[in-house]
Amino acid sequence: MTKQLTWLHKNLFSNWYNSLLTVISLVLLLWVAYGAIIWATTQAQWAVVQANLHLFLVGRYPQSQYWRIWFVLAIIAILGTITATTFFGKQKLAIAKFIAPWLSLAWLLSFPVILWLIGGGFGLSSVPSTLWNGLLLTLLMAAVSIVLSFPIGVLLALGRTSNLPVVRWFSILYIEIVRGVPLIGILFLAQVMLPLFLFADVRLDRVVRAIAGLVLFSAAYMAENVRGGLQAVSRGQVEAAKALGLNTPLVVIFIVLPQALRAVIPAIVGQFIGLFKDTSLLSLVGLVELTGIARSILAQPQFIGRYAEVYLFIGLIYWIFCYSMSLASQRLEKQLSQ
Repeated sequence: MTKQLTWLHKNLFSNWYNSLLTVISLVLLLWVAYGAIIWATTQAQWAVVQANLHLFLVGRYPQSQYWRIWFVLAIIAILGTITATTFFGKQKLAIAKFIAPWLSLAWLLSFPVILWLIGGGFGLSSVPSTLWNGLLLTLLMAAVSIVLSFPIGVLLALGRTSNLPVVRWFSILYIEIVRGVPLIGILFLAQVMLPLFLFADVRLDRVVRAIAGLVLFSAAYMAENVRGGLQAVSRGQVEAAKALGLNTPLVVIFIVLPQALRAVIPAIVGQFIGLFKDTSLLSLVGLVELTGIARSILAQPQFIGRYAEVYLFIGLIYWIFCYSMSLASQRLEKQLSQ
């Protein structure tokens, strides 16, 4: 108790004007909190959320096929529990290093299974991507884009530091050009121009084109984050590894990349969080993700004008997932620092 009182006196009530600012801030916070509670409990019409909860979560996905979504959730829950137990549990880090490659393989193999369950085919009735809406589409787009953009970003970062002029300049040009174009421009280019580079009889799904735009954009920023980590690795370690007989690929894989990626975990996770939130722009190119489905709900005659309730709800969803990624990043940093 004494420590808390000492901290309060030192940081909030050290002199008269700090005390005055503290009191004013507390009054304003209490006033805002009181107003928000009164509005949420007496004026807000949360029926818009309750009546459209299925639209927020899965959009127009056929109700008769909801069992597929439950199977997908079961796969993710099982793998997520095993991953959390492995990396954040109390077992030794050596055990985590042994299990991690198998977990990575399991996650990679789960992606085609999840896509098969959601989209159908090979024995399951097909569900067109136009019916993949709401949070389902947001999570799918974010997950696939994160998985694909990460290795591409690492390769671009290695290419930018390469001694081969062709590889280095290609990587530099790609990174600087993409970083100089807004994401919405990349998404429109992917939707309109990407089909022009394919054969006339090849039709890319709109979801695939949007993923391509997100991956191309995110990989450039990921490359710069990884490059910062590469510069933090001491040159002496590279020379020592080569003196032991390791060739360049082995030095990069076993010496340089592990240290570089560990040094930039906050930046990488920040990029993932930004990519997850950037999926909200997909509604501008015709995809009805979480933000797009919110607009559709607000167009319903009985819920016209209920902007605050709808956008507060989807804002809460975004915050839960972003905070979860941030919390996992902090736990991973703490685990690796040991």
